[in-house]
Amino acid sequence: MFKDTKAFSGFSVNDLAKAREFYGNTLGLDVREMPEGLELHIAGGARIFIYPKPNHTPATFTILNFPVDDLEQAVDKLKQVGVRFEHYDLEDLKTDKDGIAHGPHGPDIAWFKDPAGNILSVLSEKKR
Repeated sequence: MFKDTKAFSGFSVNDLAKAREFYGNTLGLDVREMPEGLELHIAGGARIFIYPKPNHTPATFTILNFPVDDLEQAVDKLKQVGVRFEHYDLEDLKTDKDGIAHGPHGPDIAWFKDPAGNILSVLSEKKR
């Protein structure tokens, strides 16, 4: 039934203007305004819908991942435009001084939040 549909994902924010600024200017994505909210257009033709929700609660999981060739360079560039990375010191998850987790079983990854508190990541595409 859904095999050929062009599905898309979506998530909520509490302030569309801040979301537009962050996703468009800070992250440099193609953001388009729609009557119902914002639409992100990312590589490969994928679309992601961002909608306002007055009683928004930030996602407690990663809602959007950005694979990159050079993770350290991406983290540095994001820091230069004001992005703050999350730091973890848990038994099974530890990040370095830059907020990068160097996992033995998965890709190296760093998490950050959008202005609404939703969790995003930038991760290495390099093969180990």
